[in-house]
Amino acid sequence: MHCSRLLADRSPGASLRDARAVSRALRLLLTAIALLSGTEAQAADPQPYTVAIAPTQDGRLDAALKDSSQLESLRRSGPVSALALIGRARDDVTRLTTVLESFGYYQSQVTVTVSGKALDDPDLPDAIASLPEDIAAAVAVAVEPGRLYHLRQITVDGEVSDAERRALGLRSGDPANAVSVLEAQARLLNALQEDGYAFAKVDAPVAYEDPAELALDVVFQVVRGARADIGEIRITGLKRVHESLVRERLLLQSGEPYSPGKMDRARRDLLALGVFSSVTVHADEQPDGAGRVPVTIALQERLRHTLGFNTAYSTDLGGSAGVKWTDRDSFGGAEQLNLAATAIDLGGHATTGIGYNVGAQLVKPDYRRRDQSLQFNVATLKQSLQAYDQTAVTGSTLVTRRITPDWTASIGLSAEREQITQESIVRDYTLLGVPLNARYNSTGLANPLEDAIHGVRASVSVTPTKSLTVAHATFVVAQADAAAYVDLAGLGWGAPGRGVVAMRALIGEVRGAGPFDLPPDQRFYGGGSTTVRGFRYQSIGPRFIPDGNPTGGTAIDAGTVEYRQRIGKQLGAAVFVDAGSVSGDGHPLQGRPSVGAGIGLRYYTPIGPIRLDVAVPVTRLPGGDAFEIYVGLGQVF
Repeated sequence: MHCSRLLADRSPGASLRDARAVSRALRLLLTAIALLSGTEAQAADPQPYTVAIAPTQDGRLDAALKDSSQLESLRRSGPVSALALIGRARDDVTRLTTVLESFGYYQSQVTVTVSGKALDDPDLPDAIASLPEDIAAAVAVAVEPGRLYHLRQITVDGEVSDAERRALGLRSGDPANAVSVLEAQARLLNALQEDGYAFAKVDAPVAYEDPAELALDVVFQVVRGARADIGEIRITGLKRVHESLVRERLLLQSGEPYSPGKMDRARRDLLALGVFSSVTVHADEQPDGAGRVPVTIALQERLRHTLGFNTAYSTDLGGSAGVKWTDRDSFGGAEQLNLAATAIDLGGHATTGIGYNVGAQLVKPDYRRRDQSLQFNVATLKQSLQAYDQTAVTGSTLVTRRITPDWTASIGLSAEREQITQESIVRDYTLLGVPLNARYNSTGLANPLEDAIHGVRASVSVTPTKSLTVAHATFVVAQADAAAYVDLAGLGWGAPGRGVVAMRALIGEVRGAGPFDLPPDQRFYGGGSTTVRGFRYQSIGPRFIPDGNPTGGTAIDAGTVEYRQRIGKQLGAAVFVDAGSVSGDGHPLQGRPSVGAGIGLRYYTPIGPIRLDVAVPVTRLPGGDAFEIYVGLGQVF
């Protein structure tokens, strides 16, 4: 805390402290002379040592003391001579005293001994030098915090409103914590600027100590100045992206009241376009001729083209490997073109041959209005599964609108031309659909590969579909799924983000057609990583007789409870239970669920966790596998 202790008029013990300071300075000088008289070998040879910092019964304070100690942080990485060890220990006395004062302990005492001797003991250098080479010097740090100081009088010297004053968030009687006081200074300045006082100043707080009362009086000096509006908005750094796109999307306009919060929202919104690697919004330090605040938005465009690779493996579907090429700004309007090709069904118990999935996607943001995108998709797919063999060409157009920060909705048209072989019967299908979807995401994460630790992800989709090649095949596919994440730190268990309970539920139904009026790929199947782990892909549900191949159904339900625990910085573990059922001609939640359970390992990378799960069927199906293994990028949900 940058607090000036003005004690001359407040503390009768000032002269006594001055005398003690002179005495301490003399002792330090004598010790320095003794150190300088040491041998050259002592100055050169590294001196191993151990450190023990006595606990204070306050976990947060103990952690701060340990983090601030150079004796602790440099013990392995910064070897020192015996003489330098004493200097490092002396520096730690000052550092640890500062930490104690920042927590409100202004009558603390820090004592450091090396090999049982005080730092100002003239015999200390010889005592360290006499240690055998394989014996480390024992450094002991004793901390006496003393009694905790509290805030008494909190004064704002300057013109502020009641709301701005409340932004301090400090109350008389609070611990005199330096971090809290400095955060209050920042909150007060932010409140003034949010009220339009762009050039307001809040000086570093000044604290007056009253040792007799164990109290600090804190004064904040404020110069509010005049309100100001946003002036000229300059945009720099553009190379390919059209400036018109930035200005049309910009959540900041000249003439609006100055607001740091609005400027930050505009910055984050531009980053969300996906074409900028850096967005900086900077307000000038001086007003223009009209008293307004000019603003500069500095943009740095991302690399236009990227090439990515993906791979996954499971015992039921085998391996997959693919490549994806992305153009982040195809026509200067932040349009994104994605070309992807993946080889699928590379082995696996639920497959009968190698397949592929090749597709192209073009996304145009801010279509006809901001927060609305237009998306075109075309793809060709070939897969050979125990349930059926499929070759298909698909296309779709979607309009997606962001309704609120958490809610997104989309509507579109889709077409599919496919040939499917099931039970040696070959059929061609032409399908037209109108996909409708609503999504909710309160996790704060836009990328599904990122590890959610709180919030909810949910979606509801309804797709009316018309088959042009099979009589009476007009149907509606409806599906809803949700996942919730609970950080156990909120319940007082562990550190934030370390232990998470994740829960998932899925329910779906087809109306308007029976199982054999539907194309096989439009039916529901259970089993696999997306529904019930431990069971082979598509193995849960009705089966053909006598070969036992999956038939598919018109209703599905599934649920998962998973506990995820971080271990160290990059490792994690998981335990989970999945359950689900598929009905051949009925409704969800009517069948007997199949249950799977398992454990998993996670290796956390900057692009998401690498996942390894091993699951077994609790209720094993006839002819089913004893276990399944799944490897991929990102959590299952």
